[in-house]
Amino acid sequence: MEIGIGIPNSVRGTTGAQLLEWARRADAAGFSTLASIGAVSYPSYEELTVFAAAGAVTERIRFLPNVLIAPARSTAELAKQAATVQELTGGRLTLGLGVGWREADYTLTGRDFAGRGRLFDQQLADLRRAWAGEPLVEGTRSATPETGSPGVPVLVGGNTDAAIRRTVEHGIGWTAGGLPPEATAPFVERVRAAWAEAGREGSPRIAALNYFALGDTEEQSRAYLLDYYEPMGREAAEYIAGSAHRSPQAIKEVIAAFAEIGVDELILDPTVSDPAQVEMLAEVAL
Repeated sequence: MEIGIGIPNSVRGTTGAQLLEWARRADAAGFSTLASIGAVSYPSYEELTVFAAAGAVTERIRFLPNVLIAPARSTAELAKQAATVQELTGGRLTLGLGVGWREADYTLTGRDFAGRGRLFDQQLADLRRAWAGEPLVEGTRSATPETGSPGVPVLVGGNTDAAIRRTVEHGIGWTAGGLPPEATAPFVERVRAAWAEAGREGSPRIAALNYFALGDTEEQSRAYLLDYYEPMGREAAEYIAGSAHRSPQAIKEVIAAFAEIGVDELILDPTVSDPAQVEMLAEVAL
């Protein structure tokens, strides 16, 4: 199982310099992927912009928004942005996409929250068309640069029947978000079964994300997660804040648990922004 690391684009107070230094260190340390979380309605750095900059200061690490809330964006702009990052980074981008749960993301971007599932279905098909150079609206030109690239691979996020269907129809695999290993395992089995039943070749790629912090940072770590998940309600936010792995032993145990259920890549996402966390995690996880 590969081990990736998140970048603290959503941790309040993180600076641009810290993000770039984090990317450099993650690349040098040997992590497989640099990932992000994000919400339009939270004061975070925009994911694809961060990855474009990170691509310029790294050489081999892959990039994964995990997940980007796709229906809160226009398809043409998302297709263009993703294709641009893919070209600038030499093909190192995979898009983790989902519908999200924050209604405010849709309010702020003037999009339909209630119809986000239907919008996402159409968007996944239209992204593929856009990357193939097709115009998305009659009478317009192709929105994406002519790079000769086949497009951007997509991992579909979500814990629903629809997410599994979308994975099989449009993705290279599925991402489990922040579920613990015991909750992830049944979905891994369902995704793989649906993939085989649909006649897709090979196996779907399975990714998962869990939160971490190391050192004397528990207070900061908890405060960030409570703030980020506050719109879910206090009880849910408390649960998530308490689920982060904050010791070397806890991190080793969760890595072993995800490997046991057959996840291809575990992303350990930071809850504090000090770039020293990169080396601390590498010492434990790699």
